[in-house]
Amino acid sequence: MTQAFAYYDYVGLVGAAIVALAYFLNQKRLLRSDDWRFPGANLLGSCLIWYALIFNFNLASAVIETFWTSISFYGLVKCLRMGRAGGGA
Repeated sequence: MTQAFAYYDYVGLVGAAIVALAYFLNQKRLLRSDDWRFPGANLLGSCLIWYALIFNFNLASAVIETFWTSISFYGLVKCLRMGRAGGGA
């Protein structure tokens, strides 16, 4: 049985790809965790995943995305307050 993807599935997949790419770039030391773009990418990806969860809810995914969104928002605010708006030093 083949299941067709809805547009929100693609939105969630793009979000997951953004989160994974940010983490990969961080591990390769190409994107520092104190650079605003790292928590910014995580926040964007998390929000896109949340969008998909609105249409196809899963409790475990919602719990992890709640933490991911909250921590990413905290990290983004922290970076911007530290004056890292222009990227990592």
